[in-house]
Amino acid sequence: MTLVTAPQAPAPERDLRGYLLVFFAGVLWSTVGLGIRLIDDALVWQILLYRSLSMSALLYVVIRLRTGRDPLALARASGWGGVIGGLSLVAAYTGGIYAVQSTSVANAMMLFASAPLLAAVLGRVILREMVRPQTWVAIAVASGGIAIMVWDKSSGAALRGNLAALGSALGFAVFTITLRWGKNTEMMPSVFISGLFAIAIMGGICLWLGLPLVISLPDTSIALGMGVFQVGAGLVLYTIGSKTVPAAELTLLSLAEVVLGPVWVWLVLGETASINTLIGGAVLLAAIAGNALSGARRKPPVVIV
Repeated sequence: MTLVTAPQAPAPERDLRGYLLVFFAGVLWSTVGLGIRLIDDALVWQILLYRSLSMSALLYVVIRLRTGRDPLALARASGWGGVIGGLSLVAAYTGGIYAVQSTSVANAMMLFASAPLLAAVLGRVILREMVRPQTWVAIAVASGGIAIMVWDKSSGAALRGNLAALGSALGFAVFTITLRWGKNTEMMPSVFISGLFAIAIMGGICLWLGLPLVISLPDTSIALGMGVFQVGAGLVLYTIGSKTVPAAELTLLSLAEVVLGPVWVWLVLGETASINTLIGGAVLLAAIAGNALSGARRKPPVVIV
């Protein structure tokens, strides 16, 4: 789950526990590719339905305990920003699962990582936020890396998977913009809204396509487990840890998700990546890391880092 955070000002006081929590959130999110690979028969709509059920149940309990307020009331209070953000996350989830089912996990995870740079472009267009020159350079370099990655995957399922991965990154970028648009950097209620939307939308799609709402026990167990541990628990750790980690360093820590995702499927299933994916992915990650480091060396202005 690739989440991008808004700039934080003033910079939070650093705390090693925060760094560890954010890193372990990335570790949990990095298991998405392995979880989807282990599912035998369920399609993207069914996987997302069950994952959203367990994720929403967990977040309902966590939000209630953290805030003492009704999560459904918080969802209604979010207004149009919450609706747009929730729907953009549903699109991101759907594209992400489809991408992993259609192309290599390494390829999909690397393309997911372009979300912060897409958010920079959207922030300039929609919110009129200034974008640093270094970020424009990073966007240009990252675009070259993406071109290398998809060069040998220009047709068939692999191409559709790449487009879905980029669509997923765009969905996460839109979600980031809605958080800043609503002046609300608290992600947990917004993700809870996305879970409610996903349950309704995916259930409707399954009925429309004639897909069974009841899937096999192994697939059900994996999908429910992904909702609790891979998405839900990861979000809880990230939300708590991010309070003491500067935004630029959050970007760097989030790369753990991208790097570790292909490692799990290689260790467990023996899936490898093509040379184009490795080269293009290295260029893309270098652009993102360089952009984050360049932003960390100066006082955070009102820009996207």
